Amino acid sequence: QVQLEESGGGLVQPGGSLRLSCAASPSIVSFFAIGWYRQAPGNQRELVARFTSGDNTYYADSVKGRFTISRDNAKNTVYLHMNSLKPEDTAVYYCNAQSYVGSVMDYWGQGTQVTVSS
Repeated sequence: QVQLEESGGGLVQPGGSLRLSCAASPSIVSFFAIGWYRQAPGNQRELVARFTSGDNTYYADSVKGRFTISRDNAKNTVYLHMNSLKPEDTAVYYCNAQSYVGSVMDYWGQGTQVTVSS
């Protein structure tokens, strides 16, 4: 059974940093894509950053140069390093993983709140 558990959210001042963690089971190498989405109140869920096959990375334009996605395969954990945070980064951040078992399967964590405010 796939489980994704996020941690690391919280309240931070503008310009600050946070690191989100997503602990995955089974092994993260079993997914062909894994990464982070976010959803702010009244907005649709949007892709923030993710790894795709071959360890390629994708970043939303709004976070390029500020956020970095990384992974530790030995710990089955994916991280989102967020720097220079802005109030508009405030959202619930969700870990997402995709696998292929005859068709694409989407898995989601429960989400972690990130609030950027002075």
